[in-house]
Amino acid sequence: MTGNYLTNPLIFLIQTLGGLYAFVAMLRFLLQLTKVDYYNPVSQFVVKVTSPVLMPLRRFIPGVRGMDISSLVLAWLVKTAVLFLVGLLAGLGLAAIGAILWSIPALVELAIDVFIYAVIIRVVLSWVNPNPSNPMVNLIERLTDPVMEPVQRRLPAFGGLDLSPIAVTIGLVLLQMLLIPPLKLLTGSPF
Repeated sequence: MTGNYLTNPLIFLIQTLGGLYAFVAMLRFLLQLTKVDYYNPVSQFVVKVTSPVLMPLRRFIPGVRGMDISSLVLAWLVKTAVLFLVGLLAGLGLAAIGAILWSIPALVELAIDVFIYAVIIRVVLSWVNPNPSNPMVNLIERLTDPVMEPVQRRLPAFGGLDLSPIAVTIGLVLLQMLLIPPLKLLTGSPF
C-alpha cells in the first residue's frame, strides 16, 4: 500500500469539512451584508454554527460599516488552515505556509460560488412555486436580489420567461474565470 492510501481520504475529509465550514462562515458574512432577516431559521442555523468561533474573534476584529468582518476573517482562516493542511499532506512542506496567500483566491471563488448556488436554488424554487412566506424563499431572494435586480431591470422577460438567472449565472461564472486564475498566479497558489 502506498502513502496515498490514507492521504487521499484524509485530504478529502479536510477539504470537505473545512470547505463546508468556510462556506457557512462566508454565508454568514453575505447574509449580514444583504440584510437577510436575522430570525430566519436558516440564518439562525448559520449563526449557531459560527458563533462559538466568531465570539472570540469579535474581541479583536470590529465590524466596519455594518459588515461583519470577523465572519469574513473566519472564512479566510478556515480556508488557510485547509490549504495549509492539504499542502502539508501533498508534500509541499514549508511551502504550505503560502496558504495564507493562497486562501485569498479561494475565498473570492467561494463568495462567487455562494451567489451561483443561490441563483440556481432560486430558479429551482421558482419551478415548484413554494409559499412566498417560506423562510428559505425569503432568504434566497434577499441573498440574490443584489445580483439579480440590476439584470432584471435591463433584461426584459421574453413571453413571461425571466432570463435574468441565466445572464447572472453566466456573468458570475465569467467573473470567476477572469478573476480567479490571475489571483492564483499572483499569490503563487498550486491549487
